[in-house]
Amino acid sequence: MTNFEAPRGTHDILPAEQPLWRLVAAEVDRLCALYGYRPVQTPVFEDTALFQRTSGAGSDIVHKEMYTFEDKSGRSLTLRPEATAPIARAYLEHGLHREGQPAKLYTLGPMYRYTAPQRGNFREFWQLSVEAIGSDDPALDAEVIQVYDELLARLGVTNYELQLNSIGDENCRPQYLERLTAWLDEHDDVLDDEARQKRATSPLRVFDVKNERVQAALGEAPKIGDALCDACREHFEQVKASLENYAIDFTLVPTLVRGLDYYTRTAFEFVDEAIGAKSSICGGGRYDGLIEQIGGRPTPGIGFGAGIERLLLSLEAAGVGAEPEGVGVFVRLLEGDHKPRALPLVAELRRAGLSADVDYAGRSLKGQLTQAGRLGAKAVVEWGPERSKIRRSGEPDEEVPTADGATRARASCARSTWGSGTRWRGGSRGGATTAGSCSSTCATRPASASS
Repeated sequence: MTNFEAPRGTHDILPAEQPLWRLVAAEVDRLCALYGYRPVQTPVFEDTALFQRTSGAGSDIVHKEMYTFEDKSGRSLTLRPEATAPIARAYLEHGLHREGQPAKLYTLGPMYRYTAPQRGNFREFWQLSVEAIGSDDPALDAEVIQVYDELLARLGVTNYELQLNSIGDENCRPQYLERLTAWLDEHDDVLDDEARQKRATSPLRVFDVKNERVQAALGEAPKIGDALCDACREHFEQVKASLENYAIDFTLVPTLVRGLDYYTRTAFEFVDEAIGAKSSICGGGRYDGLIEQIGGRPTPGIGFGAGIERLLLSLEAAGVGAEPEGVGVFVRLLEGDHKPRALPLVAELRRAGLSADVDYAGRSLKGQLTQAGRLGAKAVVEWGPERSKIRRSGEPDEEVPTADGATRARASCARSTWGSGTRWRGGSRGGATTAGSCSSTCATRPASASS
């Protein structure tokens, strides 16, 4: 028994869990390609100032949650708590702003925040980030939202709600903040310590408080939606119209705000109450001031971050699972000294594109069959010096010359129920679909995917 465990707030993704993880990642890649989003990878650590400048020095992420350290040269570095700022930095550093706009990018990788670990909430967590930088078209806001809505539908998750709001911009938000601050001064008695701390850094953040009593009281506070300028109001109306054209249901939530300073105008969340108190599975919005904050010219942008661990909880609640492909062929050794002569057959099967394995633990004949079952083998080849036997469940055994074993095994597997990838089961789509391919059930989506 080891004395070491995974650090608190982290988790291992074991082989039994990999099929569902890989299925989600493959669907993300396929779907993003259909929408024209290109993959990008950024370092897992960045200059600390990048997050301080973009997230806001008073935000919970900067104030409480960042993993920050000095390297051996005395530079302050931070493990990325989110991916939007690093992608924006890469957009500027590598001249993506000089290419055709908008630059449509996505990444899937680990992020790091020092938070209280709980179900679906980890200190090292995996996140999908989808970003479209270089256009302020309201239809682009709707497309970014529709990307995640479609991902959920394709994976079979339907019991969720899209919450939507507009939080204005630099033209109308200052006047609103004056009204909100006045209201908070008059109603300080309904606030708790968390709300007072948040309003000290940014009054808009009071709407992020966790206390249900305070949240109920804030329902009487002035709403940003009532203070939007004409430009922001028109932008929001077009976003809503585009979502309706996509047949996407949404709920207007006047108190919905984003926790980072760079957000403007459109703000949204996907929530799934089935996964527990931390019900948000995706959050995003427009960030038209972000690029300028890190040294670029004013450049509009829109994007979201979606935690994979929380998405997996939604899949679990929806009854969606994944089945591993299993080994294609298991080569069973009738005699222990046959292994050196049987290994070329194993290699030939692999070169032909069939997964193959052989016993490396000195098992008995019965034990080898048990191991073949554990590996989910589609066929077993009993190797003999001159002739071998191909065995498949529910079909007659086939005896073939050993020299033709690989060819005949390939043909035999082609006739059997042969899988080409991880399969999912359950969900609203019905049937099974392989990662990287799509059955006819994926060709269209329901008119409405949210509750």
